[in-house]
Amino acid sequence: MAFFGKIFGTVAGFATGGPMGALLGAALGHAADKKTLLNPPPGGWAEQWKRKVSPDFMGAASYIAVKMAVNTGKKDQALALCMIILSAKIARCDGPVNRKEIDAFKRFFIVPPQQQEAVGKLFDQARVRTDDYYKFAEELAIAFKDEKNKLENLLILLFTIARADQEPSTALHTQEEKILRHIHKIFELPPSAWEYAFNGGNPRSVTNEPNPYEALGIHSDATDEEIRNQWRKLVREHHPDVMAAKGASKKQMADSAIQIVKINAAWDYIKRNRGL
Repeated sequence: MAFFGKIFGTVAGFATGGPMGALLGAALGHAADKKTLLNPPPGGWAEQWKRKVSPDFMGAASYIAVKMAVNTGKKDQALALCMIILSAKIARCDGPVNRKEIDAFKRFFIVPPQQQEAVGKLFDQARVRTDDYYKFAEELAIAFKDEKNKLENLLILLFTIARADQEPSTALHTQEEKILRHIHKIFELPPSAWEYAFNGGNPRSVTNEPNPYEALGIHSDATDEEIRNQWRKLVREHHPDVMAAKGASKKQMADSAIQIVKINAAWDYIKRNRGL
């Protein structure tokens, strides 16, 4: 099983660019930890999993890595792996992967030369079969049930790759649309998220971006009215007139102005995703 450790160990820490920023490198930074995620238990994974998933042992190993990342709380690592895996599957589902689809993937993930072979191996392994896409989507749905913004970004990425080889560029192959709709359903995203992705919406950066509910200091299970009231409360607290009345310094006033931008951005995102 050293083979898998070598692949993920090589991938670990590679830099990324584009809308996803440095997420992938940071998330995979600990993927080759010899005592945790990818090392086999006593006796190895091979015989245990070959009996269950043969002949797709490589695919099963990727799924094990994702599932264990979710189960051990390394959910951003799971997201990073699934970005590559699901991208490969959506590119392959309508026929052989072509240069336009690969180029679309590379626009999101700028891989340094020394890491390209490792990432390419993971991508190539993931496209061997496409019917198992839902397993990876289900793991992400569990891990990010309270961070729908990251799941929406992934959906947008998959739309971009799906359309890369289509004419006109807004079209979707029947199989691509079927898979995307299923992933949208698995992620439990609102209709507005599908419409936004379908109409060519751009992803927000997910690197170091707070959960919009956390930005408002409220749980995602809160009612629409509770969230609205919390947003209003925070806006009032940071309003320039209120801050001035408190004798706030220039720095405090500037900090509050930044907080209002973040508060409004979080509220706008929640409104759109809840259809408010």
